Amino acid sequence: MQFKDVINQLEVKQNLSELVQHNRLSHALLFLGKEGSGTLSLALAFAQYVVCERISREPGARSQKPSLFGEASNLPLTTDHLPTDSCGVCPACVKAQQFVHPDIHFSYPVVTKKPGTPPVSTDYIAEWREFVKGYVYGNVYDWLQFIGAENKQGNITANECNDIIRKLSLKSFESGYKILILWMPEYLGNEGNKLLKLIEEPPPNTLFILVAENESLILPTIVSRCQLIRIPALETKDIEDALVNRNKTAAETARQVASVSEGNYREALQMLQHAEEDWQGLLREWLNAMLKTGPIAQTRWVEEISKLGREKQKQFLRYFNHLLEQAIRSRAIGNETSIPEKERDFADRLNKIAGIEQQQAIVEELDKATYFIERNANAKILFHALTIKLYHIIRDKIVFLTD
Repeated sequence: MQFKDVINQLEVKQNLSELVQHNRLSHALLFLGKEGSGTLSLALAFAQYVVCERISREPGARSQKPSLFGEASNLPLTTDHLPTDSCGVCPACVKAQQFVHPDIHFSYPVVTKKPGTPPVSTDYIAEWREFVKGYVYGNVYDWLQFIGAENKQGNITANECNDIIRKLSLKSFESGYKILILWMPEYLGNEGNKLLKLIEEPPPNTLFILVAENESLILPTIVSRCQLIRIPALETKDIEDALVNRNKTAAETARQVASVSEGNYREALQMLQHAEEDWQGLLREWLNAMLKTGPIAQTRWVEEISKLGREKQKQFLRYFNHLLEQAIRSRAIGNETSIPEKERDFADRLNKIAGIEQQQAIVEELDKATYFIERNANAKILFHALTIKLYHIIRDKIVFLTD
């Protein structure tokens, strides 16, 4: 994968290429960004940049004998003519793009594949290559479903750590550099302490690239040994353009989906799979059951949404959040012409139902519900409880919603 294949993130790409060009690269990097921002795709593109034969051959590049990791060079360093992306055509790039380069290793959460054998990433290397080719913006849930883990919890185990140590103790085969891309170090338990010495004092020309979404879930001892590379969320326009140009989505649909995706390209792709869903109708039915028709209608509605599955439930709550954000914005700055008329009308109705403090309280409850859905909460219990909470938040200002 090349940098040009990564959606936007132009500043990050420039900074990464300059780290190599100016020999300011740490032995361990932590790519930290929210789901759908492109952290994994950037890590893959950066690894290819490091091993690219054109980069290493360019005059003034690191092959003129400054080390990748900052040892001094007697040669003047100029980067005016150095490429800012891998060439994509040399043998090293071709192998990296197929995820078969012998000096680029991968580690990721897995489950036991064969009973009685400890799970390690190499058990799933064929599946991993297929996954990153088609779902490079996917999350751990997508990956575990892809390998048929069902409800099993993926982990990066002590055995995996031992395998990493073994791999990186070997000499590089081709590029002169050994690279480990460790996806989701949040799934490293205390076993991750096995890697501390290797991360702090790796063999020569060894590079760790950790790719994470939540810094608080990573062992602090690992974070402290890494150079932090923060990956910002994508802009709405970035996602809209990517949907149109990469996914061949209709412009109007892309605009609407991008506006709800909150900088998450993975979420935008998920929404497109259910673009024909009538989320607004489902929301209208819920609010009327909550505020007008009572417990029987509420129970029927909860039964309906509990059958949709986790991804659709999350998308529905995200859509409700989106409408609340539009309602709050409309209250603050007046009618927003960029919002579709149907959504704008519904947002105005929400403003009649609840004041801004109530709307903010609802947003918090929806975020909590999304969090619990991701952690396999019972959908019926969750949505029954959410219905009661929202009723108590907005019961003082009731206006029935109609078509």
